[in-house]
Parts: sequence; structure tokens; C-alpha cells
Amino acid sequence: MQMHQTAGNDVLLDVRDLETHFYGEESVTRALSGISFQVKKGETLGVVGESGCGKSVTALSILRLLPKLTARTVGGEARLHGRDLLKLSHREMRKIRGNQIAMIFQEPMTSLNPVYTVGHQIAEAVQIHTKVSRTVAMAKAEEMLRLVRIADPERRVCNYPHEMSGGMRQRAMIAMALACSPELLIADEPTTALDVTIQAQILRLIVDLKARTGTAVMFITHDLGVVAETCQRVIVMYAGRIVEQANVIDLFARPAHPYTQGLMRSVPDPRRGRQRRLPEIPGIVPNLREPNVGCSFAPRCPFAIDICREKTPILRDVGPSHAAACWRAEEVMGA
Repeated sequence: MQMHQTAGNDVLLDVRDLETHFYGEESVTRALSGISFQVKKGETLGVVGESGCGKSVTALSILRLLPKLTARTVGGEARLHGRDLLKLSHREMRKIRGNQIAMIFQEPMTSLNPVYTVGHQIAEAVQIHTKVSRTVAMAKAEEMLRLVRIADPERRVCNYPHEMSGGMRQRAMIAMALACSPELLIADEPTTALDVTIQAQILRLIVDLKARTGTAVMFITHDLGVVAETCQRVIVMYAGRIVEQANVIDLFARPAHPYTQGLMRSVPDPRRGRQRRLPEIPGIVPNLREPNVGCSFAPRCPFAIDICREKTPILRDVGPSHAAACWRAEEVMGA
């Protein structure tokens, strides 16, 4: 039985059967193949998977920020408060981006404009959505820099991005994203380019701000440690599909998909000792340009049997609020 989703009053974003393709000169890459999930009001949802599995494409598809000439969302829905974002006009989407849904990108230096001060860029976002005066918007920018714990915000609003460290730039991006009090914040691997100490500070900052503002967070990452520390629920993606979703405690206690188990075994553990080789998932990710028959993980899976190679598994319930797209999920959980 497929996991049933209901668009109740607590559901903020309801994504159903989302399909996105990238078009080359002679081929089509099926980046997303019918993914469905929900983000509830005020929760933190983790989106996990290795590079190329479709995590960032999911966010860009929802916000309609894909390159127009090479990519297209060809099916599905992404409903915010019941309104399908995929059917809105460009003008209507501009009102939603940065206002109701905001996004923090991986590398702030490529997201901040180098020729404008940080204060100018935050104030511009405020003015676009709230129509306040320039003076009020700059005061808001200063307030937001203070909120994200940047020291001396009165001076820093006049800084250009290159005058800030990587950690400060990322804080400025968070300040810009939260300036209009969005209902949903999409954080796309916001700590990737930072050192470990600054990573921990940024994660703690996002968690604290979420608790203070009530903003829902969709946390895109490949780091299971980040998920364990920050998220309530998690979806695991592989080759453009969702292969498992559960609350964080259940996922870590009883992973129901072999790919999720492989990810967990691949996490470095100091208790293993220095000499022991880190476990790895054998094989390679399937080519998304070619039609896929059966489970896309079957060629790499130790549990695979004939049905896995012949028929694509659907996401089905394997426990309360726990679903997996695996024909042998019960055996996997037992193992």
C-alpha cells in the first residue's frame, strides 16, 4: 500500500509526482521521476542523498529557478497553501520567492552581488516585498545582521561581500533569506564551503532562528550527521526518486532501504580505528539518460532478487510514518 499523503491544515508545502527533465542535443536526463513529499508548518525536513540524486533540482523546480533553455518540469504539482506554484505566472512567483519561500544557496560568494554592499542587497529584498522606504529597509537590514549574530552590524551593512569571511557571508545570506519572514526556508547545503567550526555555528544559528521565528526548514544535505542534529523528518533520494522517508529516530534506528543502510555504514566512525577501511556502496549510479527498468538501486544492492530488476517499487508503508520504495523492506529492516 502506498504511503498516503493528506493536505491537512498543518501542511505548508505539498509536492506530488514532480518530474523534471534536462534536455541535451541528443538526450533527455530524467532528473526527477515522480517524487512526492510534504513539508509541515514549523518543521525541519531533511533531504538526503549523494551528489546528482536530485536534491537541489527538487528545490529549484519548486521555486521555478531552473534554466529555461535546458530544463523543464514536465509533470506534477507543488502546492503552497493549496496554490500550485507550477501554474502561477512569473509575476506571481516573484511575489512568493523571498517572501513566502526563501532559499540559502551552497556558495554565498556566487549568490551575493559583488558590486553592492550587503546592506543594500538585504534592503532591496525587503523593499521588493514590503514596499517600505529605503531608510526603513536599511534599518531592517541592520536588524537582520544583528539577528544572525554578525558583530558590529552598523558597520557591516556597508561592507561588500569580498570584505567578509565565508562564515559571515553565509550569515548575511541567512539574514537576507529571513528578512521578509518566509514561511519556508530552503537551505541547500549551506555549510559545504565552510570549515568545521563555522559549520557548527551556522547549523546552530539556523536551528535557533527556526525556533524563534517558526519558519519551516527544508534542509538539503549529504551529511547524515546534520540530519540527526537538526531535522524531525527526512527523505532519502537516489537517482531522482525518493527511496525512503521517515521521522529521524525511526530512520536511524531501522533503515528500511538498502541504500539508506549503505549511507549510514559509509559515515566515518572513530570507534572503527584508523586501520579499518571505510565501507562503501559498490557499483555506480545509473545513467538517468537511459530508461530504467526495475529498482534503480538493484545493480548495487545485496538484497536484490528478480522482481527488483523487473518492476519498479513504489513508496509504501513499512511502519507508522515510515515508508520505503523497496520490495524487500521488511527483510532489510530485520537485517
